[in-house]
Amino acid sequence: MASVNIPMLVGTRYSRAKRRNGFISFISFISIFGIAIGVWVLISVISIWNGFGKELRGQILDVAPHVTVTGGGGWLQDWPSIKPALEEHPEVEGAAPYVYAQGLTSYSGVVTGTLVKGILPELEPAVSLVSEHIVQGRYDLTPGAYKVVIGEGLAYKLGAGVGDKITFVSPQGQSTPAGLVPRLRRFTVVGIFGGLGPDEFDASLAHIHMSDAQKLYKTRGSVSGIRLKLSDPFDAIGVTRDLSAKFNFRLLVDNWTSQYSSFFRAIDLERKVVFITLFLIVAIAAFNIVSTLIMVVTDKRADIAILRTLGLSPSKVMGIFFVQGVTSGVVGTLIGTVAGVLTALNVPAIFKAIESLVGYELMPSNVYIVSDFPADLRWSDVSIIVSVTLLISMLATLYPAWRASRTQPAEALRYE
Repeated sequence: MASVNIPMLVGTRYSRAKRRNGFISFISFISIFGIAIGVWVLISVISIWNGFGKELRGQILDVAPHVTVTGGGGWLQDWPSIKPALEEHPEVEGAAPYVYAQGLTSYSGVVTGTLVKGILPELEPAVSLVSEHIVQGRYDLTPGAYKVVIGEGLAYKLGAGVGDKITFVSPQGQSTPAGLVPRLRRFTVVGIFGGLGPDEFDASLAHIHMSDAQKLYKTRGSVSGIRLKLSDPFDAIGVTRDLSAKFNFRLLVDNWTSQYSSFFRAIDLERKVVFITLFLIVAIAAFNIVSTLIMVVTDKRADIAILRTLGLSPSKVMGIFFVQGVTSGVVGTLIGTVAGVLTALNVPAIFKAIESLVGYELMPSNVYIVSDFPADLRWSDVSIIVSVTLLISMLATLYPAWRASRTQPAEALRYE
């Protein structure tokens, strides 16, 4: 005859049985419900948080350079001979030179700071999506024509539109009989771009032809650097290391992770804080298992005593209540996991339904960088949440199960 696993058999029977004490049944239901709610909320919120982080990274990396290569003093000589060597790296999808400078822009009495970027229109689309986000006019930059494409935010601050002539003021002055005066150059606005990530891009960035930028800022044929687009932007650190070694560290190779490190570290820190805070819900629900099992042990003292007199060892008695407690944790975790995964996979549809119900946008696109509710379900996060929840549930059963194993038959049956 096959051996019977007494703790598993009796423990699962106790879990399924209707209890005489309705209050114990209620507490047991609350513990299962609490764990399910905690796991559901945790998976859903972490998935939404991951989605926001991924969306922000994507929008920033549509404009920000993945990797930049420059020389000493912030200027790069003879870029045409360096560019082919950079493109030999398997991760590099595109490369384009640029001249990057700060200055003032004025129009109709309004003056504002501007980040001026001189580019080659035939190469820039390989590394940037600005040309695909033109909302007015055209992305038409020709050398010597002094044309400019500006962001929506900058156009709004200046009050300028397509066809208007705005004045760039270079910080490099020029000597005249009257002394040192700023260098001025009027540019014609031929296009306006928008919808490119954080406001800093739209509100301050202007694109001009690289040859015009070299004249305006007197670079003597040099460029600020070469911008690279990678097939995997998250491998930027490895590419930076490879390129630095390839050029024997004669060139300064930087990447987006250092430029935006504080921003993304803040997002990651907030994600961890949210994760820990929400896990407290699971922990509190798991501690309900303790109170449930303690009351069950008290209620089943006579049953435990009879089992002990029939020869059941204390360790097997402990196993009975361990199985019962873990069963509650497993059921709650399973329900919460299924609900959380389904929610995470359908977050956009759920929030669109809520918006239709309430009659307005929860995250207007003219206020927030990310105007929808993206979700990025990561099975690694789900496995961590499930594993830790089950571990907490197991730990919560140890003390009540140990108390049950210490029950003395004679004392328990004295008044029965």
